[in-house]
Amino acid sequence: MFIIETYPVAVLFCIITMFCWGSWANTQKLAAANWRFELFYWDYVIGIVVLSLLFAFTLGSFGAGGRSFLADVQQADQANLVSALWGGILFNAANILLVAAIAIAGMSVAFPVGIGLALVIGVIVNYLDAPVGNALMLFGGVALIAVAILLNASAYRKLSSNTGGVSTKGLLLSVIAGALMGLFYKYVANSMFPDFTNPVAGKLSPYTAVVIFSLGILLSNVVFNTLLMKRPFVGTPVGYADYFRGDVKSHLMGVLGGAIWCIGMSFSIIASDLAGPAISYGLGQGATIVAALWGIYIWKEFKGAPTGTSTLLNIMLLCYVIGLGLIIAAR
Repeated sequence: MFIIETYPVAVLFCIITMFCWGSWANTQKLAAANWRFELFYWDYVIGIVVLSLLFAFTLGSFGAGGRSFLADVQQADQANLVSALWGGILFNAANILLVAAIAIAGMSVAFPVGIGLALVIGVIVNYLDAPVGNALMLFGGVALIAVAILLNASAYRKLSSNTGGVSTKGLLLSVIAGALMGLFYKYVANSMFPDFTNPVAGKLSPYTAVVIFSLGILLSNVVFNTLLMKRPFVGTPVGYADYFRGDVKSHLMGVLGGAIWCIGMSFSIIASDLAGPAISYGLGQGATIVAALWGIYIWKEFKGAPTGTSTLLNIMLLCYVIGLGLIIAAR
C-alpha cells in the first residue's frame, strides 16, 4: 500500500485535507435551490463510500509496504472493525447536524463554530491517546483557535441583530456537531496499526479503516437521515420519492461533495502515521479557514452586517492562521 515517508509530505497531505474539508460544502450550495440538505446528504454518503473503496483497491492494495486491503480485511479483529465502524456512526451524527447548521446559518458560521470546537476537542482527545508533538505549541495553537470561535460567534450575533437573520438554532446545532465531531477520529486511529510499515495482526491498515468508517456512516444514515426527513430541523417533512425527483446536477453535487470530503479523510489518516493523530486531525480541521473564506468572500454570507463585523472576522482568521502554524510547528 502507499505509505508517506517524510513529515513534510505528511504536512502537505494534511493541507490538502484542510482544503477538501473546507470546500466540500460548496457542492451543497451549487445543487438546486430547492434541493433539501436531507436529500443532498444521501448522495454525499454515497460519494464517501465509493471514494473510500476506490482508494482501498488502488493506493491501499498496490506496493510492497503495509498490507493490501483484502488481506487486511480477512485478518482484522472484530474489536478493531467495531472501533472504525463506531467512528463512522459518531461522525455521521455530527456531520448531519453540521450540514443542517450550514443550511440554516451558512458556511461562515457553521464551520468556524462547529469545526473549530471539534478541532479543540479532537486535538485534546487524540493527544491523550497518542502524545506526539510539543504540547506547549500544540495547545497554544488550540487556544488561539478557541479565541477565533468566540470571535466568530460574536460576529454572527452582530449579523443576526442587524438583519433579523436565522435564530440561534444554527449556532446551537454547530456546537452540538462540534462536540460530537471532536470524538470520532480517535476510534478510527485506534483501530489501525501505529506504524504503517509494520502491520500488526488484527489491526487495520489506514485504507481498511476508512472503508469500515464509511460503512458506519452508510449504515447509520439509514436511521439518522430517515428520522431527519420525517422530523426536519427546518421546513416540511420530505420522503424518499422526493429524492428520486431530484435532477442529475443535484445528485452529482452530493456525490462530488462526499468524494471531496473522503479524499480529505483518507489523506488525514494516511498522514497520521508520521504527523501523529492529534496534529493530523488538528491541521486538517483548519478547514474552518477555507470554509469561512468561501462563506465570507464568495457567498457573501455577512453582507449587510453592521460596522465592526469585518474586523472581528479578520481577527478570527488571523487567530486561526497563527494557531494552525503552531500546530504544524509542534512536531
